[in-house]
Amino acid sequence: FMVPFGIGMAATVRVGHALGRNDAPAVKRAGFVATLLGIVLVSTFTLAVILSRFAIARFFFGEALESGGVVIELTATLLLVGSTFFVADGIQTIAAGSLRGMNDTRIPLLFAILSYWLIAFPCAWWLAFHTSLGAVGVWIGLSCGTAVYAALLILRFRRLAGHLERATMVHAN
Repeated sequence: FMVPFGIGMAATVRVGHALGRNDAPAVKRAGFVATLLGIVLVSTFTLAVILSRFAIARFFFGEALESGGVVIELTATLLLVGSTFFVADGIQTIAAGSLRGMNDTRIPLLFAILSYWLIAFPCAWWLAFHTSLGAVGVWIGLSCGTAVYAALLILRFRRLAGHLERATMVHAN
């Protein structure tokens, strides 16, 4: 989380500076470059967790547990499902930073309410308690809500950056 958070803070500053200069293409570029950088880094981290999930589980639990195999298997499964959360969470963190640089915080708050309270939590609850998924269902539900939130933030940034670009072109003529 801290790497995307740092990139998101940098995006806030870069987008804010570009906005202050009234440089619409730089606003768009700063937001999208930060997002692309975040996607590449978080995808790399995600792949590392997926490939080493059993080793991570063994490192924390060891083989000393009486039911070590079951616990390690569940932990590895949760790491696999939870790692899907990394990419969406990284994207939403960076996109929120880009929107903060444009002084847009109210609509992202509404998106968060929609994504987490109306999508993620109900999905997590339903998958955990009304299917056989249990703890895995919780992570799937949270991952779905976070993916929706990330998508909404990206779409919001695209829309605002497009409006800014069109407004700048109108004033230039």
